[in-house]
Amino acid sequence: MPDVLSAPLVVEFPFTRSLGPVQSAFLTGLRERTVLGVRTGDGKVLVPPVEYDPVTAEELCELTEVAATGTVTTWAWNPAPRRDQPLATPFAWVLVKLDGADTALLHVLDAPGPEAVHTGMRVRIRWAPQRTGAITDIACFEPYEGEATAESTPHSGEFADPVTGIVTPARLDYTYTPGRAQSAYLNALSEQRTVGERCPSCRKVYVPPRGACPTCGVATAEQVEVGPRGTVTTYCIVNIKAKNLDIEVPYVYAHIALDGADLALHGRIGGIPCDQVRMGLRVEPVWTEGGRHPDHYRPTGEPDADYDAYKELL
Repeated sequence: MPDVLSAPLVVEFPFTRSLGPVQSAFLTGLRERTVLGVRTGDGKVLVPPVEYDPVTAEELCELTEVAATGTVTTWAWNPAPRRDQPLATPFAWVLVKLDGADTALLHVLDAPGPEAVHTGMRVRIRWAPQRTGAITDIACFEPYEGEATAESTPHSGEFADPVTGIVTPARLDYTYTPGRAQSAYLNALSEQRTVGERCPSCRKVYVPPRGACPTCGVATAEQVEVGPRGTVTTYCIVNIKAKNLDIEVPYVYAHIALDGADLALHGRIGGIPCDQVRMGLRVEPVWTEGGRHPDHYRPTGEPDADYDAYKELL
């Protein structure tokens, strides 16, 4: 029985976006320890504010300040906080309707245990000591004994040095364990070979294999070695450098149909200027010493493949 392969994987994408006047005022307000909502045409105050009424789609711009105290409307206990969550100790996820608001804000509540949390409990904002204009300027909520109020006051939304953009770090950490088909594929790559699997029904060879034919839905088991050479079916030029990827831009990333395969795989094209890469270009893999997969593909010097030879793989 071969060893089961597994590897830790991280999918990370820091999403950068600009802010409109309402979101800018809301986040800048948090930096200044001020919570702003927006009033709808029927008089409701939405916190956090949105730029368009979710019911009527009317544009909203009437900002109003609400209190830093509120009431828990619902909650869920988190006994094991994960990396980068607001608190390192167990806490409650809570929806809090701030005094003066008509909708609830999602955040966390610092409480000693689930027995200390209940719907209807009064809470208040604990501000972060260092604030930058982000939702994390609210460090958390904490229990509060004061009575509820319904006051909200109009606010211009004007602050010095307003926040105009944010970066949202999206990240997923997990352990990947391939199945039988992909384990065979990865083991073959470590030997500088590329192996796919043939469908017993349609006879197509899929690389990388998934253990079943995506067209016929039947299991695949017959291994077929393909390549190593192949044909560029389509490609793009990458001009934005990826974080933690030691490849200088611009570079070309392509779909490559290896000889004998009926599915194109992804690969980087090197050894040729970006503006000379083309559909039909014949390429071969380049392996680095000790590498478990091709570092990139380079031109073979052969004549370009005829379009009819790869048009079904676009």
